[in-house]
Amino acid sequence: MASQKDGADSMISARNIRLTLGARGAETEILKGVDLDIRAGESLAILGPSGSGKSSLMAVLSGLERATSGELTVAGVDYSSLSEDDLARARRGKIGIVLQAFHLLPTMTALENVAVPLELAGASDAFATAEAELMAVGLGHRLAHFPSQLSGGEQQRVAIARAVAPKPAIIFADEPTGNLDQSTSAGIVDLLFERQKSASATLIIITHDQTLADRCGRIIRMQDGTIASDSAA
Repeated sequence: MASQKDGADSMISARNIRLTLGARGAETEILKGVDLDIRAGESLAILGPSGSGKSSLMAVLSGLERATSGELTVAGVDYSSLSEDDLARARRGKIGIVLQAFHLLPTMTALENVAVPLELAGASDAFATAEAELMAVGLGHRLAHFPSQLSGGEQQRVAIARAVAPKPAIIFADEPTGNLDQSTSAGIVDLLFERQKSASATLIIITHDQTLADRCGRIIRMQDGTIASDSAA
């Protein structure tokens, strides 16, 4: 069952989104006609088991993957008509992404991991902003440490700081606690919501964890490439 809400004030509006992957003759349809509106400032969980299409939906909504067909508008920009290079430019500064595997650059310090993307985006105060954001996530004492010198929870804090530092309109978090133990996970989830509030951002969490999904204001359940249900948490 597809889901559709009033799209008048949507931060994200998706219509009949389809995604097919694989070589000719061996294609697999991953997303099968998804309709979805996400309002500015919402916290939304996309919940489902492995293979349900939830991570693929995040990839399309964030501009990391081009839909095979359908219409997609993100923060007022028509993503449907953009090339891959244009999608990268459209994401810059407007979308922050936190991934399960952290994806920090091993040869850069915590400060550099947050500051360098800001510099590349043209920020004049990149290092000052990065330091302030790392202090906000409790890592003011770890600025000069490399990822290999940080715990898993600390690395995820750096990743959150990097995602939130540009004050994006939308934050995506794909299984943000998947590589963390239970006690560390609780603190990371609290921090993620705290930084969302600080940035006044829309938060979209991709997860298979019902407890994490229940922290969000709205839950979408994915099943076999479609939205099976859409409800308040």
